[in-house]
Amino acid sequence: MQILLDFVIVLHVLVCLFLIGVVLLQQGRSADLAGAFGGQGSQTAFGPRAAANVLTRLTTWSAIIFMCTSIGLTVLYQRATTGSHSVLEGAKPAPVSAPAKSGK
Repeated sequence: MQILLDFVIVLHVLVCLFLIGVVLLQQGRSADLAGAFGGQGSQTAFGPRAAANVLTRLTTWSAIIFMCTSIGLTVLYQRATTGSHSVLEGAKPAPVSAPAKSGK
């Protein structure tokens, strides 16, 4: 179980770094000077549409993998810990008070 948890942690960190890189590589809509004047010029190697599609798909898939590894890490970590842990584990019970006296 620990080997699987370590593998998912490493995969999660790699996906995080990849997702950061892919998001930073994307260019905003009409971010260049030509976009301000309505030009369709682009400085990408794949052309304006192909690069956007590739980066958009990479971003989508890396975000999906990121979410799946996040949920997987939560489940694996919960199963790896022995015993049940609760936030209220060490809390004292609330004091019981007597009911209020009626004013009649």
